[in-house]
Amino acid sequence: MKKGMVYEGTISRVDFPNKGIVYIPEEDRYVTVKNGIPGQKIRFVINKFKKGNAEGRLLEVLEKSPLETREPVCSIFPACGGCMYQTMPYEEQIRMKEGQIRRIMDEAVHGEYIFEGVKSSPKEFGYRNKMEFSFGDEYKDGPLSLGLHKKGSTYDILTASDCRLVHEDMNKILICVLEYFQKRNVCYYRKMQHEGYLRHLLLRRGDTTGEILVSLVTTSQEKHDLHPLVEQLLGLALEGKIVGILHIINDSLADVVQSDETRILWGRDYFYEKILDLEFKITPFSFFQPNSRGAEVLYATVREYIGDIRDMTVFDLFSGTGTISQVLAPVAKQVVGVEIVEEAVEAAKENAARNGISNCKFIAGDVFQVLDQIKEKPDVIVLDPPRDGIHPRALPKILDYGVERIVYISCKMTSLARDLEMIQAKGYRVEKMTAVDQFCETVHCEVIASILRV
Repeated sequence: MKKGMVYEGTISRVDFPNKGIVYIPEEDRYVTVKNGIPGQKIRFVINKFKKGNAEGRLLEVLEKSPLETREPVCSIFPACGGCMYQTMPYEEQIRMKEGQIRRIMDEAVHGEYIFEGVKSSPKEFGYRNKMEFSFGDEYKDGPLSLGLHKKGSTYDILTASDCRLVHEDMNKILICVLEYFQKRNVCYYRKMQHEGYLRHLLLRRGDTTGEILVSLVTTSQEKHDLHPLVEQLLGLALEGKIVGILHIINDSLADVVQSDETRILWGRDYFYEKILDLEFKITPFSFFQPNSRGAEVLYATVREYIGDIRDMTVFDLFSGTGTISQVLAPVAKQVVGVEIVEEAVEAAKENAARNGISNCKFIAGDVFQVLDQIKEKPDVIVLDPPRDGIHPRALPKILDYGVERIVYISCKMTSLARDLEMIQAKGYRVEKMTAVDQFCETVHCEVIASILRV
């Protein structure tokens, strides 16, 4: 087997994240091919060898999978890489994700543990309360587009005018913004040349409140009158209500959504969302679970896993806007939240005051450094780190507290599996584990582990 060789085969299973496994009888070896569905017969080319394992690039789906019993629900499937599994029934998606978690965790966990399966999202479609759309073109020198990256491409942008992951309000706003700039022949920012104006459209919509925050992200290289756009947006027939329209200036060379300066064109720079009868103020860059209804299932599960915490101090590390802290506060003595993003910490403090919660304390800073400054000692620790997991320098400090119970929430199961190696070596065992499908139709899933001191 060499690079460039073309094979045909059937995907026997899909491992996390999105790794299709194909057996090639004539070579007596397995090849990993991304972007497929279990049961599809595919044609692929060998494009790399990694640690002795062969990896292929999908060329063509020769036969649909028996699992593909649904028609695509949007116009850019399967070219868009956002919704990988929308042609599979939802129950099959859940079953596939359960298998992915078990294959990783059965190997990572020492001894026996209880796996309680994957909990479904209350909403399969229209669940995302946040989307970052990119400006670009669908092909070189093509017309202006606004939407999501084409699968496997760094540059091509597919216009996501009928995306089913979001509420229809977001699609209407996207079309309005795109047509506004198309008519005026405004160019997008070309990241290789570092030239152009339009970068991103950041939309956030409260699922329970219907409040919408619109943020247009551009460079400072050009000047345009955006007031007509504001008027058009406010004139849209929406189910929800736009509460703020922002112009965010971003001159960073990196292809990330961030702010050098934020200008309020209309309304306010935040919106409100409700989770488990608590109200949260969310700003453009505040971390908040992207699936509000799924977050309620997630946080209710965390509350169940953490058990009786009366008269206990809980550390909520990587606390974001303090959602978990405030869910736990009514049944705890005290909750201390630590979060590196200062804006999120300020929002957490304001949210706690708004919800009448007085036994939460939020500290801004890196967990590794802040733990040396906190006088309180935790009885229980909740960990909800970023996708890459906990920094290897911070994890020993966390474990040195020697608490009886840790609840670890992970949006990337391989990061949890890696961190479990050190956690178990420090005298802990995994009691039980479950997951919440926060990201229907996609490769991702939120895993929750209850970890006890031996």
